[in-house]
Amino acid sequence: MHVALYTFGIFRRPSADPVNDGFHARNAINLAAVEISAGFIARSGYDGDPGPASWGVAVYPRFYTGTDAHSPSTLSLWADLESPLAYTYAGIHAEALSHGRDWFLKPKLPPEKPVWPPYVLWWVAADHVPDWREAVTRHEYLHDHGPSPHAFDWKTPFDAAGNPAPIDRDTVRRLTAINLDRQKALA
Repeated sequence: MHVALYTFGIFRRPSADPVNDGFHARNAINLAAVEISAGFIARSGYDGDPGPASWGVAVYPRFYTGTDAHSPSTLSLWADLESPLAYTYAGIHAEALSHGRDWFLKPKLPPEKPVWPPYVLWWVAADHVPDWREAVTRHEYLHDHGPSPHAFDWKTPFDAAGNPAPIDRDTVRRLTAINLDRQKALA
């Protein structure tokens, strides 16, 4: 079994607006960093872009209300729950996340229910490659029904058998150290 991860954001301004230049400038290094991360298996590319093939036709969740047909999203496969967590919140990607409020609308309006989740996780068979439509369906399911074995987040994770599963923080720390060491070659 592999963990599928779909992320979704909405730019505050159209994609080509200069306010998003920092996001676009970091895109190549973030994709390079993910591909050398411990536990990373594969990622979907995007139609018309160099790199891996797209896993189906790109679609957006119903939360997307933009007009320029571009909303940052990713779809990837990982060996376990801890690997994407170690990549996401440390190193090159964490630096980019620290600028998120400059580029993206907030997915949550506390104390209300989130407008949309920023990501969703789910388990897939090792021989299954999810497409964008499946990812969006899981994303919307998480929003509509909350975490379950069908679609969940790191706050309420499940194992491949559908049982609640704590995140192994020691493993996250170990994988983070590996990733940070690997990312030195990208700097």
